[in-house]
Order: sequence, then structure tokens, then C-alpha cells
Amino acid sequence: MTRTAPAVPPWLAHALRSQRGPVSWSALLRGALSGGPLLLAAVLAGRPALGVVAAIGAMFAGINDRPGSRRASVARIGTPALAGAAGLLTGTLAGDHAPAVPLTLLLTALGLLAGGISALGPVGSSVGTQLLVGAAVGAGMPLPEPGWLRAFAFVAGAGWLLLLRLVLPTSHSLAGDLRSGLRFDGERAAVAGVYEAIAALLDATGSSRATVRRAALTAALDQAQDALAGPRLRRRPSSAAERRLHARYAAALPLAEAATALAWAGEEVPDRASEGPRRLAAAVRNGAPTGPLPAPSRHAPGLRALDDALLYAAEAFDRADGGRLHGRRRSRAAVLRTVLGARGREYGMRVALCFGVSAAVAQALYHARWYGQHEHWYWLPATAVFLVKPDLGPLASRVLSRAAGTVLGALLFAGLAAVLPRPEGLVAVVTVCGALIPLATRHFAAQTAVVTVLVLALVMAGGEPQASFARIGETLLACAIVLVVGHLPTPGRRGDAIRARLTEASGAAQEYLGHVLGESEDREARWALRREAYRTLAEARAAIALASAELPPLARHADGADEIAMTLELLVDTTTACAVHLDDTGHLDPHHLHRLTTLQNNLAPEHTQPGHSSHAVRANSPTPTPHHRPLSPQGARGTARPAPTHLHQRTRRPVAHHGGDRPPPPAPDPSRGAGNCATSPHPPAPADTAPGRSSRG
Repeated sequence: MTRTAPAVPPWLAHALRSQRGPVSWSALLRGALSGGPLLLAAVLAGRPALGVVAAIGAMFAGINDRPGSRRASVARIGTPALAGAAGLLTGTLAGDHAPAVPLTLLLTALGLLAGGISALGPVGSSVGTQLLVGAAVGAGMPLPEPGWLRAFAFVAGAGWLLLLRLVLPTSHSLAGDLRSGLRFDGERAAVAGVYEAIAALLDATGSSRATVRRAALTAALDQAQDALAGPRLRRRPSSAAERRLHARYAAALPLAEAATALAWAGEEVPDRASEGPRRLAAAVRNGAPTGPLPAPSRHAPGLRALDDALLYAAEAFDRADGGRLHGRRRSRAAVLRTVLGARGREYGMRVALCFGVSAAVAQALYHARWYGQHEHWYWLPATAVFLVKPDLGPLASRVLSRAAGTVLGALLFAGLAAVLPRPEGLVAVVTVCGALIPLATRHFAAQTAVVTVLVLALVMAGGEPQASFARIGETLLACAIVLVVGHLPTPGRRGDAIRARLTEASGAAQEYLGHVLGESEDREARWALRREAYRTLAEARAAIALASAELPPLARHADGADEIAMTLELLVDTTTACAVHLDDTGHLDPHHLHRLTTLQNNLAPEHTQPGHSSHAVRANSPTPTPHHRPLSPQGARGTARPAPTHLHQRTRRPVAHHGGDRPPPPAPDPSRGAGNCATSPHPPAPADTAPGRSSRG
């Protein structure tokens, strides 16, 4: 009898897994030029304490210096830096004037606020983290400088690295159009990645890889949205290069829609179908003309939509007047609902408990003189903040990685401190660690080891004795606190954050479905709704995967949620296929109707109760009832509708319909170029200007 090896628990598998990808040498250069030079300048000026704070600000900015566009880096680096400065100022004032108990209560309240803000997404998570770490450092690291000067030094350190990010060239900016390469290097790479993801999805259509490639397309579109939606970097941003980039992103949306519909159909497409998107990707990345685009076959609605979308892209690449579909707008009311809603409350409560308990324990040890000559008690609550950070993996995985990284980093620094000269050796350590941070962010344990060495070097440069072994003890104590407190029952139901994400995803899916089945002829609105539906679903799936990888006491609250998310994804995929079919024929297909009805029935409340269906959906993870209407093959209002003609008028050849008495289509043109727009068909116009269409289903 053969024995199978036991499966690795999800939390341990996450701890053993690291991110992959090319090394960003420009990010390593920025890291080397950030904290080390700042500390050196402060030491030479006789103000090493300010240099320590500035280097800490640069360190956090380096952690947030992720791949992407320059304009996106302004919010990704700048907003958390302002929050960190505010936390540093608040912690300094409170630490100077508040006794131990009021100070602990204040830090706990800050944890509740920061936890709610962290529910807004990656930038919100960084804002909450730096707010709490700044408060802990300000209260627990007494320095001679006043609080406002510390906050200024922190912002200056982060601003220095942000300035390097905006000014220094990257590898992307050295290719293609050099005139716009420096400004739009990240945006160009993100938009080119969308076209490459479309080509990959077309290659995988009809195979088992289609689902994974469709998810990759969603991720590429999300990244492009974020890259294009950042703040303006100059007074007059409406340059021809920027308009061209926006147009090329907008032209990818109908291509993504057609590719998704083809993947939903599950039939293989000709090999040359993916050649056009790949040539468009090369044109975006290199700033060069597209050249001839191969014409795909037009024997199915999805292929006809793909052909029309290629024609649209060819003209958009020349005219550069695309719509502004790259933004993801959130109203203030929506932001408040997220912070104060189930997601913000659940995570805020966990952060407040972990941060507050660790601060209380640190205060007790400090006043009991357990620290000895080390008066700085900030390490314990600051460690708890990183351990409870939401986007670094399951809680048990974070605890294991943090403990291993701290032990390794502290022992390494203990050996370095014994042989390095001071202060020049410490400045060199800070410089090297700053350069390694972008590489170490691939794994939490590696990042922890590098940050531990860097912070210990900064503390020693500020005049404190070597504290490696004390930091190991504090880290292990923080790990134990967070591991226990993080699994304690809290007020309300566990899993509310998952339910809130599923509610948001369900609402976006139903809004998209209602637009497709309604009378609206606004295609740009349809593409924007489709983007929001897929993006909220991707966020929900990521949160569910993270919750499912926790230890069983926490993972059980995500039971059944993945099946609901999968049903919602099938609903959005079917809606996309339905939209493409409506554009092509003017009426709903009975197969689409049956599929939509079945999926909506699976999302009904009676199907979210235990034991009702094979979806294994538990009562812990219900989803809201979709508001759906009876579906009719004649359309949403049940009126017969003529087949649209505007798509076929844009082709230079007759197109076959589905009627059996119509002749087959002639052989398609072998290629077409983007330079023939004067004689090429028009791009897809809004349907309210198209003849022969009275309504849409």
C-alpha cells in the first residue's frame, strides 16, 4: 500500500512561498540613495537623531515603492508618509504628557481608527500601519527634538525617496518614445500588459487554462486603472502622449470583453486571433506604429466582436481621442461605509485589541524596569502592527515569518556591530539595507530581517547601545500576543468582512447585468460597470483565499464563500457573453437566458442556507438576494428587436448572420494596418446613433 505525503497546511504553505518577478534595479538604486545619505548628512550636521527619523521615513517609503506608474507612487508613498508623520506627532505629544493608562487607551483608539482605514485597500493598509508605528515610535522613543520637528524629518525622508522615484529613470523609460518615456513608463507598461493578457486569454480559450488567464486579465486591467488614475504630475497634463495612452487603454476594453465572451463559449479560436492584441501591446510598449493587424475569422458573435474591437483599436491608436474610462471613483459616502461598515469594524477591532494589549504589556514592562538600560518600549506595539497587517498573508504565517526574520536579522546585526566602525559602518549598513528592501519585499520573513538590521543600525547610530537580543525577546512576545488575541472571539460575527465583500461584489454584478438587460445604449458605461464587477470580485476572491488559509478557528468563517464568489464570476462572465451576443444579433439567446436564470437562482437566499444545494454554502457566508426579473428571448421588455446593422456597416465585406438561409462569409482580409484609418471602418459608435435598433435587451 502506498502512502501519500500529508498535505501542507495553507498557512505554512504561504509562509514557504515567495513572490516572483524581475528585479527592479532602479528601485534598488533608489533605496541605496535614500536612508543612508540622509543619515550621513544628519551625522555630519551634528543632528543624528533627526537623521534616524528621516531614515525611518525613507525606509517606509521604500517598502511602499512598488512597481507601477510615477503618478500612482505619489499616493502609494506620499499618503502613508503623511499618516506616519501625524502618528509620530500624536505619539510624541501623548508620550510626553499622558500617564501610562490614558496613553494605552489613546493608542488603542488609534488602532481602532487605523484598522478601519486599512479596510480601504493597499494604500489604506499602509496608511493605518504607518499611523500606528509612528504613534508607537513617538511615544516610546524619547528624543531631544520636539514632535513637530520629528514629523517634519519623517516626511522629509519619505519625500526624498518619492522625489527619486519621480526624477530617476527606470528600465521602461529607456525604451520606445524617449520624449514621453520618463513620464509614462509605468503607465505604458501597464497598458501593454493588458493587451498581452488579452492575447494570453485568447490562446487559452477552449482549454483548462482559460479561467486562470481571465483572472490574469482582470489583474492587468486593475493595474492599468491604478496606473492611469493617479494624481497629475504637471499643470497641463493633457499632452498628446497622455491622451494617446488613455485612448489605447480605452481601446483595450472592447477587446477584453470579446475575449471574455470567447472564453465563456469554451471553443478554441484560430491561432492568429491573438496576434493582433500582441502587436498592439508591442506598439504601446515601444511607442511604435502597430503595423498590419491580422483579421480573425467572423463565424461567431465573439469573433465578430473581436474583429470589430481590433478595428476600433487600430483607429484609436491613430486618433488618440479615447474616453476617460481609467478612473475608479469612490464617493465620500462609500469610503465612510467601508471604514464604518462590517469590514472596517471587524479589522479595526482586531487591530485595536492587538495594538492596545501589546502597548499595555510594553508599558508594564517599561515601568517595571524590565528593559534595564533600554528605555525604548516601542518595539513591542510596532511589531504587533506589522503582524496584524491584513495584506501580508494569514496570521499564523505572518507570526512565523516575523519571528524567523527578526531572529535572523538580530543575530546578523549583532555580528556586524562587533566589527563595524562607528558611525561610518552603521551608515554603510543603512545604505545596503535600503537597497535590499525592494528585493526583500518578495517575502515577509526576508523583509523583516532586512528591516530589523536597518532599524537596529539606526537606533545605534542615534546613540543607543546594541539591543539585538532584547529585540528578539520583544518580537517573540509580540508574536505570542497577536497569535492569542487575534484568535479570541470579538463582538459581532466573525466573517463579516467576507460577507461585506461578497455584498459589494454582488451589487456590482447586478448593476452590470441590469445595464446589459436594460435600455441603456452607453457602451462606455457598460465597460466601466464590467470593470467594477470583475474588480470587486477579484478583491473578494483574494480576501476569501486569505481567510481560508488561516488556522481552523478563523478559516471556518469563510466556508462556502468561495462557491458564492465563483457563482458571481460565472454570472458576470455570462453577462459579458450576453452583451456581445446582443450587439451582434439584437436579441437574447435562449442559452444565455437559461444560464443567467440558473445562476441567479443559485444566489437566492434559500440557496445560501445549509444543506440546500451542492454549493456547500454555509449560513456564515450568505450573499444578498439578486434583484432579477423574468428574462425573455425578445429582450428585457419582451419586445422584438431588429438585428443591429452598425457593426456590419463598419466592415468592408458582407457578414453572415445565424440564419440558415444566408450564405457563409467570404474569406477575411489577411491583414489591415492602423495607418489606413481614412478609409477604414468607423470605431464602434454608441448604439443610440446606430440605425435599425430600437432597444437593447
